[in-house]
Amino acid sequence: QVHLVESGGGLVKPGDSLKLSCEPSGRSVSSYAIGWFRQAPGKEREFVGRIYWSGESTYYADSVKGRFTISKDNAKNTMYLQMSSLRPEDTAVYRCAGRSSGSLTYDSWGPGTQVTVSS
Repeated sequence: QVHLVESGGGLVKPGDSLKLSCEPSGRSVSSYAIGWFRQAPGKEREFVGRIYWSGESTYYADSVKGRFTISKDNAKNTMYLQMSSLRPEDTAVYRCAGRSSGSLTYDSWGPGTQVTVSS
């Protein structure tokens, strides 16, 4: 089983940038897709974007396209979510999740990290 842990959340002002990290452990994620999701209070969980661990292919939700960038560092075994031009509506708990490349279901989830965008 894959275990995922996020870090890097915090309180920032509108327009600021923040970089989240997602570090997997346990089973190899070489054949996995790693996604970022977020959930704001009172709202449903929202897909943010994903990357395939074996390549560079990324995909983003329209709400973050052009502002957020997903990348990975294989040497550090870490995946990142670089967030720029943050808005108050980006406030949420951000979680990374993993699924095998042949599956449509994310079945490994991190506990999440809080991002608050407020002046």
